[in-house]
Amino acid sequence: MKPTSPVPIPSGARRWTFAVKNSLKGLRYAVKHQAAVREELIALAASVPLALWLIDSIAARLAAVLSVVFVLIVEIINSAIETTLDRVSTEFNQLTGAAKDMGSLAVLLAMAVSAAIWTYGIALT
Repeated sequence: MKPTSPVPIPSGARRWTFAVKNSLKGLRYAVKHQAAVREELIALAASVPLALWLIDSIAARLAAVLSVVFVLIVEIINSAIETTLDRVSTEFNQLTGAAKDMGSLAVLLAMAVSAAIWTYGIALT
């Protein structure tokens, strides 16, 4: 049985158009309300010239820049989790705190992976 939705779901190219519009709305919201997302976007903008300057291998440059994109992706997911939890309740709750801490841990681990990739790329030079 096909799931039903109270809102008609477009198909084909129209669905892609809606997806892009919603993604851009999400980006605008994240940039406006999430300092960590703004910081990651700055890091991404800085990573391209840094990779060109510090890393000789094209593959290592690409890996380094994409690792910063990966951190940004994880940060956006973390921010979405936090925003959802804050919508449910702003009161302290142990499970809410644990969920936010785990999201923060995911960002930290993504940053550690990115740092390792950058270190390896620079060491190859």
